[in-house]
Amino acid sequence: MNAKEKMEHKTIAQNKKAYHDYFVVESLEAGIELFGTEVKSLRQGGVSLKDSWCSIEGGELFVNNMHVSPYEKGNIFNRDPYRVRKLLLHKREIMRLLGQVKQQGLTLLPLSLYFKGSLVKVQVGLCRGKKLYDKRAVDAERSARREIQRQLKERNQ
Repeated sequence: MNAKEKMEHKTIAQNKKAYHDYFVVESLEAGIELFGTEVKSLRQGGVSLKDSWCSIEGGELFVNNMHVSPYEKGNIFNRDPYRVRKLLLHKREIMRLLGQVKQQGLTLLPLSLYFKGSLVKVQVGLCRGKKLYDKRAVDAERSARREIQRQLKERNQ
């Protein structure tokens, strides 16, 4: 990735809770249908993906419970912060995801929201839930890695 591509790919928000509670099996890039004041609010960083999830209804993909703060200068043009927003994917991709969700018991979650050029994109993850012991193992591994880094840092000083 060169400097120009990094400039065009600016992350707005990440769903850290999704990475803690789920294994990400597959991820896809989807467009999102937004109004003007919502995009302006996103540019200011007024979004939360914490408890959001995706659903497939009538052959279309939607993101639910994603909070986009109302734009301060938007007056009457502001929309409901928790409104259901449509995600843009090809029909065959949506049908493939629907099949995997139904048959394998997976979940669709928005993992991150970012600008790609002037467009807003959502990284949608096909996720499998973690058990409590999986979370403990990941936390123990992370703690061990931190301790090793601390020890190495102390030795170098």
